[in-house]
This record gives sequence, structure tokens and C-alpha cells, in this order.
Amino acid sequence: MKYNSINEANEAIIERIKEARPHWIGVKPAKEAVPTLQQGYKLLHAGPPIKWDDMTGPMQGACIGACLFEGWANNEADAINLLKNGKVEFIPCHSVNSVGPMGGITSANMPMLEVKNMPHGNYAYCNLNEGIGKVMRFGAYGEDVQQRHRWMRDSLAPALNEALQLFENGIDLTAMMAQAITMGDEFHQRNIAASALLLRTLAPKLAQLNRPKDEMSKIFDFLSVTDQFFLNLAMAYCKAVMDSAATIEAGTIVTVMTRNGKDFGIKVSGLGDQWFTAPVNTPEGLFFTGYSQADANSDIGDSAITETFGVGGAAMVAAPGVTRFVGAGGLDAAIETSEEMSEIYLTHNPMLQIPSWDFQGSCLGLDLRRVVETGITPLINTGIAHKKPGIGQIGAGTVRAPLACFEKALIALAEKMDIKG
Repeated sequence: MKYNSINEANEAIIERIKEARPHWIGVKPAKEAVPTLQQGYKLLHAGPPIKWDDMTGPMQGACIGACLFEGWANNEADAINLLKNGKVEFIPCHSVNSVGPMGGITSANMPMLEVKNMPHGNYAYCNLNEGIGKVMRFGAYGEDVQQRHRWMRDSLAPALNEALQLFENGIDLTAMMAQAITMGDEFHQRNIAASALLLRTLAPKLAQLNRPKDEMSKIFDFLSVTDQFFLNLAMAYCKAVMDSAATIEAGTIVTVMTRNGKDFGIKVSGLGDQWFTAPVNTPEGLFFTGYSQADANSDIGDSAITETFGVGGAAMVAAPGVTRFVGAGGLDAAIETSEEMSEIYLTHNPMLQIPSWDFQGSCLGLDLRRVVETGITPLINTGIAHKKPGIGQIGAGTVRAPLACFEKALIALAEKMDIKG
């Protein structure tokens, strides 16, 4: 469809975003969600394309962990040898309708959440949240990490999928998020309300499953303490919405923001599948005991899809309880952050109203032009990984997207539209 102006195209995109209603409909092995994983040694990763030699510690650690999990290597040395010798093909999650937190490393037999955007019919996938601390997405790969992944593959994922089939059309995530944002979630750093609402919704169906009592007890224990379990669903939700928006193929709205530890990459509605990249910054925030800023890895992960949609850092005002944790000050700073972010988004989302913002909706429609014109770059709430592989999460904080990738995209869009400077 042809649009008469950028603003008209952007209005069409915003309407498509508002129409979206992603539902969680299943959990399946990654090789079924992403068929290309069925053959050869292939791994999905976060961010724009990257080679093994350019990966930072957490992503390399997660690659080692995935090689061990898939049985491609018997030990760390064999895994590194396999990876260094180019035997493994790396694919950006975003290139296969997927997203992955932190390293985003996902292999064929890891389970993935399946989300369907009901009005538009497109799907999005994300791996399952493992909890915090020594977890593979932050680069840990020891036997305790392997054991948890085997349990998630063999027990948790099949049970969740079986329970979801007892719902008609799965679980409506928009309705759940609309409630959770009034309970203090911003869906990136804080998902405790949504995770609790999810467990409350799943529990009656899980209780109907004909599975051993010990197995079900472990599943309930895991879901009850994994405060960030909903994050991966929120990411798949935002991916499904923004992929649908990207089909408009016009306008200036940013449809992807992501990082691979080396580069920050964006995509824009009017520029199709092109990546625009710039070197990432390093997050600052609060650290677990024994760690400091000197240990922090540079910015990494597909979770910035939440800020692309307009929650996370842009919705900081919804989550004053988390502002101290991410080092952003108190309520006044949270309000100031969301007010600043609203200058680079075109409108607000009526589905996600924020009580502490006088019931104004979360931000919606990140506009490339406004970012470059104001110099205000998106603020991202994020976990912080240790820069060495094998250690895991060491804190949480905030980080700014680099301005340069937005400037490159705006120049490319001007050239495409034959707009002279």
C-alpha cells in the first residue's frame, strides 16, 4: 500500500500495533519453532550478526553451554575447539521470528515459548527464563546449569505445553499485561506481578495434568520463585507486535533494537530488513556482592525489544519499586525518565495504562526522526553479565542506545526517499 506521507505511514503502523493481541499458545522444541535448526550445528544468538571471535564472554560462555547441552562436545575444551574452528553457524534470533535475552543462545533441543498474534496471524518465539545468577543466558555453563536445562526440556516445557492446550486459544497476554502494569511491572527489569498472575492462571490447568506429584511440585516451586519468568513472554509478545508493524514497510518507526555485546543494531519500518549498527555502551547500575562496574560486560541481549515496543525503560514510571535496583533514583527520577522518553515516541498505548502516570498509557511508536532531532536516545533497563564466560549475572542497571545507529538509518531513509539535505 502507498502512503502519501511519513506521518500517514506511521499512523498505519501505530494502528497495527494497537490492534495486536498476542496469545501464548504453546511451548515447543526450538527445532520445531525454527526448522533451520534441525540440520547441522546451528545456534541462535541475540543482536545483529556476529562471529565467534567478536563475541564477548557471556555469549561465548552460552555457546559453550549449548554445545555441551546438545552433546556436540564432551567438555569445555572440545566445545571451544568446535566453535573456534567455524563448525557452528550463528543466526540472529531476530532473523527467524525469535528473540533471546542476554546472549540469546538457543539450540535445537531447547524449548521455546510460542506466541501468536491473533489478528495478524504471525508468530514469535523466545526461550524459557532460567531464573537468575548462574544461568546460561548470562554465560554460565556448568553442570548445575546443564541439569536445569535438561529439566526444563524434559519436564517443565512438556507440562506447560500440555496445560496451555487446555485453554481455548491459549492465554491473552495483553489482558495480563494491562493488569500487571497497574501492579508495578514495566516488563523488562520487573515482571513479578505478571509472573504471579501467570502462575495464578496456569495453576488450575497444571493441577489437571496426569503427572507424578514430585514432578508437579518442582514445577510449581520453580514458577513460584522465578520472578522474571514472564520477561521471556513479554519479549515474544513485543516481537510479535513489532514484526506485524514491520510489514507496513514504510514510515520511520523503529521495529527492532538489540545488542550482541559488540554492536547495537536497529531496524526501521521504512527500511525493511536492513541492520544499522553502532558500538554498544556498557550498562551502569547496582551489583551483587563481590562485583563492581569493572566486571560488567558491554550491553547485550534482544530484551530491548521491550523498549522498542514502549515498555521497559520507557515505562519506568510504572515500576517505582525497581528504580533503586537499576540505579535510576526514586519516583521523581522514574517520572522524569518516562517523560523524557515520551519525547521520542509518537503516542501512548491505551491498553497499558499506568496509574502512577495519571493513567497515561505506556509509550508507543519510537520515531527515528525524533531520536535524531532531539538527541534523546532510548533508555534500556537491563541485567548486567560478568564479562568473563562461565560466571553469569552480577547486577542490573540501565544503558543508553548509541545515537550513531539512528543517524545512519535516517540518512539511509532520506536516500531511499530521495530527500536532499
